Amino acid sequence: MEPGTPEVVTIAAIAAGGDGVGRLADGRAVFVPRTAPGERVRLRGLTLHKRYARAEPDDIVAGDGARVTPPCPHYAGDRCAGCQLQHLSYEAQLAAKRRIVGDALRRIGALDLPDPAIVGAASPWRYRHLLTLTARPGRRASAHIVGLHPYDHPAAVFPLAECHIADPRITALWHELRSRLALLPDRLTRLTLRLDREGRRHVIAESPGEPWRSAEALRAILADGEGPDVICWWRPVDGAARVLAGPATGFPPTAFEDLNPEMSARARAWAVDQLGTMEGAVVWDLYGGIGDTAALLAARGASVVSVDADEQAIAWARARAIDPPVRFVAGRAEELLAVLPEPRAAVVAPPPSGLHWNVTLRLTGAPIARLAYLSHDPATLARDLRRLNVAYRVTGIRAFDLFPQTAQVGVVVALEAAS
Repeated sequence: MEPGTPEVVTIAAIAAGGDGVGRLADGRAVFVPRTAPGERVRLRGLTLHKRYARAEPDDIVAGDGARVTPPCPHYAGDRCAGCQLQHLSYEAQLAAKRRIVGDALRRIGALDLPDPAIVGAASPWRYRHLLTLTARPGRRASAHIVGLHPYDHPAAVFPLAECHIADPRITALWHELRSRLALLPDRLTRLTLRLDREGRRHVIAESPGEPWRSAEALRAILADGEGPDVICWWRPVDGAARVLAGPATGFPPTAFEDLNPEMSARARAWAVDQLGTMEGAVVWDLYGGIGDTAALLAARGASVVSVDADEQAIAWARARAIDPPVRFVAGRAEELLAVLPEPRAAVVAPPPSGLHWNVTLRLTGAPIARLAYLSHDPATLARDLRRLNVAYRVTGIRAFDLFPQTAQVGVVVALEAAS
């Protein structure tokens, strides 16, 4: 290739973050966003690192038909970082996610496993119950820029018109808010819109300094025809959120909650099914949140102990009508395992960082007969499975497309203690 001639590469696969990956002439992997497997891409803006490179696609020289036109104008026009795969057909997205999971299991987990089957989403659009926006304050509140980040300029913010993966009720709330930015805090830094499982909408404004004084006025405007269904929260920087307008009881919107409830329910159900008969058995539900998995386990007749560090989530879970009753414990799993009753089975659903080392030590030091691991991060899942492999064997694995149009994927792994 002559000096200065743009390099052309073939995209072999989609990497874990959503970029296409190919090989330069010198053998280095190059990551190219918004490309599809099988495409030959002319590169621009090539940045070389010691073991890899990054570039932007300058021109698609040839393709294999996986590319589609993204419906969201922000995806191409503003290079929105919220989605990574809108340019791929849904079938290509599912194939890419299967490969992402399989690659992590083999490369990081050292497990000889094929790419798992994947359960596609019932609705690849309008599924997300949470929308978190960044704000850049203007000279006055009505001049705020509220939106999302470009993938190639994370410090910048573009104004959001509409998000195509947000639930229509969230989208409608944002449309109502866009013309009323003057009623948000003057120094707004972040705005979160959330739909809870009781049907109410939550507006969580984050800002430094004085509390949000116009929250009640905004809530009165946003109230729907059947009565107020909006609750306004204010969160100071590095502080806890509190209700400023609306009822302070009910579902805790600042606790962790599934972004795609329908698909998350399918993943939980599959995980519980893998545990087999549980009638009368003690079952741990670690990192159990508001108790959805615990309720499924209890319905199978298990004696469930559910642990989560979020006291707000545990308080709401304790108020649920679950039969037989579940013992909900607030605290860190790694600090409580020694005092929990010995289980026959366990479900773990850790944060993206994966299992705490002390939890891994307990699970391997005294293996549990059956274990189900729910993950949103294939890399930390693979790391944990490699550690658990000394005492367990994998009996089943399935991926779930919890986050269509993005590179994220949910995975459930069933394990049993090695004999």
